[in-house]
Amino acid sequence: QVQLVESGGGSVQAGGSLRLSCATSGRPFSDGRVGWFRQAPGKQREFVAAVRWSDDTTYYTASEKGRFTISKDNAKTSIHLEMNSLKPEDTAAYYCAAGPMDRGEYFQSRSYDSWGQGTQVTVSS
Repeated sequence: QVQLVESGGGSVQAGGSLRLSCATSGRPFSDGRVGWFRQAPGKQREFVAAVRWSDDTTYYTASEKGRFTISKDNAKTSIHLEMNSLKPEDTAAYYCAAGPMDRGEYFQSRSYDSWGQGTQVTVSS
């Protein structure tokens, strides 16, 4: 399995920005996706963004596209999530996840078999 360690969470006012990072190690698959999910208290975990390791194809939800940008740092085997124009409803624990391409759709949590511990993002109004 892939080991994932998130960093970069914190507190910010609405309209502000944060950059999350996910350091990966032990990648066993030749191709796959690494991405971000988030979970707010009392809500289900939801997909945020992902990137395909082999060709940098990116995936977003409609609500995050334009505000969030996911990128891959090949040299450090890390991915980053740049979050701009943050809203209070973006408040959640953000989890980095990785999985092979053949487990399912990019937006499904069951498509990912490795998960980080999470980092908290809090946006105040």
